[in-house]
Amino acid sequence: MTTDPPPGLTRFNTSSDSAALTALHEVCASTAWGSALLAHRPYATADALFTASDTATAELTADDLAQAMAAHPPIGRPKPGDPVSAREQRGMAGASGELRAELLELNLAYQDRFGHVFLICATGRTGEQMRDAVRTRIGNSPEQERAVVRAELGKINRIRLTRLVEAAETGE
Repeated sequence: MTTDPPPGLTRFNTSSDSAALTALHEVCASTAWGSALLAHRPYATADALFTASDTATAELTADDLAQAMAAHPPIGRPKPGDPVSAREQRGMAGASGELRAELLELNLAYQDRFGHVFLICATGRTGEQMRDAVRTRIGNSPEQERAVVRAELGKINRIRLTRLVEAAETGE
């Protein structure tokens, strides 16, 4: 028994290269990641797309990873007017001023230590869980943290790709 691919996957597979790259850039700002996924179209299933995403994420160079991270706002400060950022950081919506201030301080310390924004898959996490993650991860070596960041980026990319392939119409 075969099932039809989700409507968003069909649209992605059949869209122009330019439109597909634009959609991929909204998922992950790394040009290398987007080009790798574009090169393997069409995808028979969403799982095939997710596997290609995982492979492309694993193969990102340090510069590619930096390019991807640069598009992510700090935790506790979603991009104004960006529904994706607001949705992903929903766990901060009810955070106290004290927690927000603490996260800002931790974000700055993290950025000072590692040279980039603290990246975490915030979907489904509370503000306290994200704060605790920064506290823990700030003690990582740069090599350990790069591995964690890559894993977190992979989770974010999968969540965003899921929304892309399941969307019934453009703009959902």
